[in-house]
Amino acid sequence: QVQLVESGGGLVQPGGSLRLSCAHSPIISSNYFMAWYRQAPGEQRELVASIQSAEITYYADSGKGRFTISRDNVKNILYLQMNSLKPEDTAVYYCYATTGLSQYWGQGTQVTVSS
Repeated sequence: QVQLVESGGGLVQPGGSLRLSCAHSPIISSNYFMAWYRQAPGEQRELVASIQSAEITYYADSGKGRFTISRDNVKNILYLQMNSLKPEDTAVYYCYATTGLSQYWGQGTQVTVSS
């Protein structure tokens, strides 16, 4: 059974930083596509950043220069380092993985950016 468990969300002031973690089952190998999505209230879920084999990364415009996605293939953890956070970054952040045949989602972690 594949599990994705996010952590690291919370309340942070504008300009602050958070690091999200997604602990995943070892079956999600380093070659598989993984990503962070987010969903704000009343909005559609959107891609924030993704990573695939050979450390190929992609960032949505909203996070370029502020967010960094990375993975620890030994600990089986996906990270999202978020710096210079803005109120518009407030959302539930979800970890996503696909083996090509199946797709998996975590339960989400709330990030609130507010003074």
